[in-house]
Amino acid sequence: VQLQAYGGGLVQAGGSLRLSCAASGRTFSSYTIAWFRQGPGKERDFVAAITWSGEGTYYADSVKGRFTISRDNAKNTVYLQMISLKPEDTAVYYCAARVGSVMYARAANYEHWGQGTLVTVSS
Repeated sequence: VQLQAYGGGLVQAGGSLRLSCAASGRTFSSYTIAWFRQGPGKERDFVAAITWSGEGTYYADSVKGRFTISRDNAKNTVYLQMISLKPEDTAVYYCAARVGSVMYARAANYEHWGQGTLVTVSS
C-alpha cells in the first residue's frame, strides 16, 4: 500500500486542522493505520492509530481529548481531526500502515509510510 498525507498548514494556538492520509491499493481495509509526528530535533512519536474496521482506536496521552482518528475505507482515507492545537503540536505528521488489527505505538512495527505533512502551530 502507498500512503500520502496532506492537510498540514499554519494555524494559531487553539485552532483546528484536519489531516488526511490517502492510500492506494485494494487491500486498504486490511491495514491498521497510525499517525506519528516528528518535531524539530525530536524523535518520531506515536500520535494515534485505528484498526482496519475503525472500531478500535488508540491515542497518545498527549493528544487524548483533542485529536480524533477516523477512517473511510470506501475512500481509502484515514483522517486525523485536531482541535485545541498547541505550539508543542508543531511537527511533521506521518501516516503509517501495517497489516492486521494490532495497534502498536512503535514506528518500527509499521511497514509502510507516507511522506510527511507539516503542521505549524503559532502561539
